[in-house]
Amino acid sequence: MDVAERFWTKVAKGPAPGDCWLWTGAVSDDGYGRFTLNQDGKTQAVRPHRFAFHLAYGVDLDGFGALMHDCDVPICVRATADRDTHLRVGDARMNMLDRLAKNRDTNGSNFRWRGLARRHFAQQSRALRDEVRAHGWSREERVRAILAGADPDAPTLF
Repeated sequence: MDVAERFWTKVAKGPAPGDCWLWTGAVSDDGYGRFTLNQDGKTQAVRPHRFAFHLAYGVDLDGFGALMHDCDVPICVRATADRDTHLRVGDARMNMLDRLAKNRDTNGSNFRWRGLARRHFAQQSRALRDEVRAHGWSREERVRAILAGADPDAPTLF
C-alpha cells in the first residue's frame, strides 16, 4: 500500500456533500491530527490536513504557507481543488481576520470550542475521532453533536 492509500484509510468522509472528512488516526496534544511518513529511511510526522492539501494540489509539503480550516474542525482533512474544500492557504494576518470574523477571538462567544484549555481541545478532537473511528458517520447525530461542541450523551428535551 502506498502512502496515499494508507492516508485515505484513516479518513471518514461525511455523508452530505459539504461534510467534513475527519481524520481517524493519531491526534496530537493540540487537537490536530498527526500522520507519519516513512520515506528514504526517515520518519517524519506531518499534519494530516497539510498532507491532504499536498495530495489535492500536488505541491510539496513545505510549498505552501499556513492552512486555514473554513469549517474550524482541527481534524478535518477535506482538501479539494474545488469550491467545496475546507482548507485554504493563508497567513497569520488572514488567520487573525478569519478568527475575528467568526467570533473566535478571546471575546467571542459563538465559537464552539472557544476558551477550552489545550487539553480539552485535544479531548474534543479525540472524542470526534473516536466516534467516527468506531462507527463512521453511521450515528450521524452523535457526530454532529460533537462537531457542535455538545455532549452526545447528554439527555435531550425531545
